[in-house]
Amino acid sequence: MVTIPIIDLTAFNNGNTITRQNIIKQIYQACHEIGFIYLQNSGISKDIIRQVFTYSKYFFNLPLEVKQKQAWSDEFNNTGYVGIERERLDPNKPGDLKEAFNVNKQAAIKIDASIVAFYDSCTELANTVLQAYALALELPEDFFIKRHNQQNHTLRSLHYPPLQTPPKPGQVRAGEHSDYGSITLLFQDDVGGLEVQTASGEWIAAPAIADTVVVNTGDLMQRWTNDMFCSTKHRVMIPSNNKVKQSRYSIAFFCHPNDDTEIACLESCQKEKSPIYPPILAGEYLLSRLQATYGNS
Repeated sequence: MVTIPIIDLTAFNNGNTITRQNIIKQIYQACHEIGFIYLQNSGISKDIIRQVFTYSKYFFNLPLEVKQKQAWSDEFNNTGYVGIERERLDPNKPGDLKEAFNVNKQAAIKIDASIVAFYDSCTELANTVLQAYALALELPEDFFIKRHNQQNHTLRSLHYPPLQTPPKPGQVRAGEHSDYGSITLLFQDDVGGLEVQTASGEWIAAPAIADTVVVNTGDLMQRWTNDMFCSTKHRVMIPSNNKVKQSRYSIAFFCHPNDDTEIACLESCQKEKSPIYPPILAGEYLLSRLQATYGNS
């Protein structure tokens, strides 16, 4: 049975050489086998996380016409409010039963100090994870950090409202998909519903674990690593218990390389097989995926 490992980041940040190397091996194995990790001791303040969830609930409780004044407009900007069923992560299924609010660093500054503090904390954590990824792949430890230094990241608040009517056939809270960038940090409440697809095609639950952050690998990291690290399909299902009548909230921090970064197969990932993917600019790939996601709505 495949499980998502829990890894204590303290051992990477403060451990001796042997302890650190052990954590790097654990991260490599998790990225190679399942593409998801639970991180303990992330360094992000519980108070900041609580404040951001509070702001998220406040925003989603606003009248629809107020939220629509900040509506998502195009994939080039990729910020603003996304209404229920507007997004279709699985193009073969009906629109997702969720609403979202995207911000980048500039937009966060205009909203709330807690959002900015959280964005900065997520950036710092992402850089630590990227450092560990680089070491796991036999690269200079700042290899990925240097290619993410423009902070081209997206912070996304998500609300999955209670179901008032039966869903359409095949409709879920978030359709089956992989993430587009290099890594994602996910903070979720305890309502549940997140599922991850294993290499054998089995779907396993990824419930909230107290005081952890979920980290998963995205498409660009999979391309960079020649499939050594997997960008795993995941989805959010509708609960079968009484939690179907509850809202679910989560916050995702999508970590993207600088737009002009060429994503080409790393030399250390060509030992077992030749490059699978042609080189592509990070910004071009992101645009193509966003166009596909919203073009079906």
